[in-house]
Amino acid sequence: MTTTNTPHAAPLTPALHADGHVLAEVRGRIGVITLNRPGALNALSLNMVRDLTTTLLHWHDEDQVMAVVVLGAGREGKAPAFCAGGDIRFFHQAALAGDPRLEDFFTEEYALNHLIHHYPKPYIALMDGVCMGGGMGISQGAALRVATEHSKLAMPETHIGLFPDVGGGWFLSRCPGHMGEYLALTGHVLDADNAVHQGMADLRVTAADLPAMLAELCATPWDDEDTLLDAVQAWAQPVGADGLAEHQPEIDAVFSLPDLASILQALEARPGTWARQTLAALQKRSPLMMAVTLEQVRRARQMSLAEDLRMERDLVRHCFQLRPGTASETVEGIRALVIDKDHQPRWNPSHAEDVSPEMVQAFFASPWPEHVHPLRELD
Repeated sequence: MTTTNTPHAAPLTPALHADGHVLAEVRGRIGVITLNRPGALNALSLNMVRDLTTTLLHWHDEDQVMAVVVLGAGREGKAPAFCAGGDIRFFHQAALAGDPRLEDFFTEEYALNHLIHHYPKPYIALMDGVCMGGGMGISQGAALRVATEHSKLAMPETHIGLFPDVGGGWFLSRCPGHMGEYLALTGHVLDADNAVHQGMADLRVTAADLPAMLAELCATPWDDEDTLLDAVQAWAQPVGADGLAEHQPEIDAVFSLPDLASILQALEARPGTWARQTLAALQKRSPLMMAVTLEQVRRARQMSLAEDLRMERDLVRHCFQLRPGTASETVEGIRALVIDKDHQPRWNPSHAEDVSPEMVQAFFASPWPEHVHPLRELD
């Protein structure tokens, strides 16, 4: 973590093993965090999770810091990215090597997600460009989630044999109707307008205005949080139509069905482009992990965020340990997408009809007694 202090700014204690992938500085009354790993679309490493946590905990009690803004470093001449997710290459390597840092990553990432949701000061996420997976985890708990015309928001984990974690069960299950199941299973990408309508963003700001907006925030001697948040809202542009609204009746009809096999059968029977494209997307994903994801979202509707994160911690442990090594659906999914890049994952089982309730329920049995759960202290 690289830190810079303006005159009289609160000093920061650098995290151990800092690698410059998180930049933190206090500008006026604003703590500014820049994810600085643009070559990897600002994907989160374990060190970055630790640096983010260290920074937020330090600023928690600093009177000078009234609010926090988090953004992603850009790449000259290339499309922007806020944060593309977690470092899935690391997941693959660590899983095969038995690296204990894999366990640390998810425990600490989910604790960071919880911290952001409950942060006592306004936390403002500038979700310019790609914001997926882990990027959603560090933005969905923000007081203001700012999208732009470049924003691409999604929880695409089923594409790699995982499930929408980082609190995904909690925030997706709170989308209108059964949109949460649809977004969780398909990984459908939302633009800024759709994100606002679906409750994944609070406002849309023109990307070119973000530097001026940030400069204004940092230059103003704020003494009231509400006034500061109103100043951000003043940059908002009109939100366009909800591109998913026309499909809401179909989504509710199909994705409210009791199980994955029923959902796929309903899509096969429905006419039209939407059903055909949705079915094609689901047929590429792990049947087992889609069934787990469906159960996750539905359980999460009745949970607090802390309960959901504990459930997701159980799930992610099972993703790598219930079937260890190359037998893991997640390891296989990552292999096919980014290691061998053959895009031919060998899912097991390969058909939804062969996924039994017992296979799914095994993922929801916690591997830890309640009193030693790694996220037991979340409330």
